[in-house]
Formats: sequence, structure tokens, C-alpha cells
Amino acid sequence: MRALQQPAHNARRSGPGLGSNGAPASGAGRAALNRTGAIVLRQLYLLSGSPARIVPLFAWVAIDIVLWGFITRYLNSVTNSGLNFVPALLGAVLLWDFMVRVMQGITTTFFEDVWTRNFLNFFATPLKTSEYVLGLVLSSIATSLVGLAVMLILASAVFGLSFVVYGAMLVPFLLVLFMLGIGLGIAGSAIVLRLGPVAEWFIWPIPALLSPFAGVFYPISTLPGWMQYCARLLPASYVFEGMRAVVSSRSISIPNLLLGGALAVLYIFLAGWFFGYIYRHAVRNGLIARYSAEGPG
Repeated sequence: MRALQQPAHNARRSGPGLGSNGAPASGAGRAALNRTGAIVLRQLYLLSGSPARIVPLFAWVAIDIVLWGFITRYLNSVTNSGLNFVPALLGAVLLWDFMVRVMQGITTTFFEDVWTRNFLNFFATPLKTSEYVLGLVLSSIATSLVGLAVMLILASAVFGLSFVVYGAMLVPFLLVLFMLGIGLGIAGSAIVLRLGPVAEWFIWPIPALLSPFAGVFYPISTLPGWMQYCARLLPASYVFEGMRAVVSSRSISIPNLLLGGALAVLYIFLAGWFFGYIYRHAVRNGLIARYSAEGPG
């Protein structure tokens, strides 16, 4: 019962990461960093002690790169269009997989706490929801960078794909995809927090459902009109449209970059607000009890 009362107390005292416990600003800041770091440290301990958790960080992305790498080689060998399918298709797969890794880095870390019924234990401490979410994001950065490194090594060494020739022009678009992955991961975690552990099966298909609208492999202009309107709401659509322009003409589209980045930042703020709102709702209505070790399944 104390475990259920304490999160409610934290929620009233500081909300979703706001407020102060009366400590000096510098000391409170260090304490917040320590609590956030503890979330990341726990995830690192889980990874270091379990090869079954380490292998998925790079296994699935490696399979995707190998599969699409051979597809692009085959297409290059049977077509005379002069188009090099390696940057057009394999590069798109690499970037989309990176976004998916970022999203799943957040949701999987959250699911670990759900599966082990450890989520409620965090909030029996002074941990704020903003600090917890930041810990999820930092954990995702670490795990997604592992996947990105593996993809870059495979794509470059085996299939000759190199982003170096495009220089820093691609970095902003990669950052937009990174922010989109963060927003999707936080929102997906909030959905599971609201609907319960069984709702995780709603989260895994999200990247596949979004990919037709994102224009990963084709221009947005090929989509029907209603799908084009939906695509304009996705930061990823501006990324892949802009990157196709970079690959073909090596000129960056500033409007696409700014609009995609603005949408991604907006979605991160909305996702953070949504997670905080769902957490407070779960505390007020007792739904948080299902995440306790003694709670119902």
C-alpha cells in the first residue's frame, strides 16, 4: 500500500518532472542526474549480464542490411538505367532501421520494467517521471548507436555504401529520424502504461504501419492524395525526400530539414506530456497497481 501511496505523493508534489523538494538548485540537479544515471546503469547491467539481450542489438539490423544489400546488387546487375540502387535502397533501409532501433530502445527498456514488475518500485523513490523518461532515452542512445555502427560497417565493407562522400549534409536528417524515434518510443511506452502489459503488441507494428507514409523507398508524389496529406505530418517523409535530393544532386533542402525537425521536436514534447498525463491518470485511478510485484496480472 505504501508503494501505491508514494507515487501519488510524488505526482502531487512535482508532477511529471516539475517542482522542487526544497534542496539547493545545484544539489537537486546532481541528484536528478544521479537518478537518471541509475536508470541507464541498470540497463547496462542487464545487458552486460545477458547475451540474449546483447545479440538483438545488432542481429536483426545485420540481417536487414545483408538481405537488402544483395537485393540492391541484383537490381544493379539486371537494370541498365544507370541508377545505383545501393544508396537509394540500402541507404534508406539503414536510416529507417536506425529510427526503429531508437524507438525500440526506449520501449524495450520500459518493457523490461513491465515484464519484471519493477516499474512501480522506481516511483517509490524520489524519481520523477521526467527523469525516468530521460533515462529511457539515454539508454536508447547507447543501444541504437551499437546497431548503427554494425549497419555502417556491414553496408560499407560488404556492399560499398559510404555516407562519407555526402559529408555533414546527411547529419541533420539523421538527427530528425533520431528525434522521431524518441517521440514514438515515449508515446508507445505511454500507451502500454495506460492499457496494460498486453498492449505491447500494439507497439511493435508501429514502424511497419508508418513506413508506407514515410516514403522510405519512393517519392511521396507516388502516393494517393490522402496518403500524401498523412505523409506531410511525418518528419520521416521530409527526411527521405530531402535525402533523395542529396543523393541525386548533393544539395540540402533547408525547408524540408527545418519542417521535419520542427515536427520531430513537437512530437517529443507531445509524447513527454502524454506519458506524464497517463502516469498521473494511472496513479489517480489505481491502474498503476498492475505494475507492482503483488498486483494483478
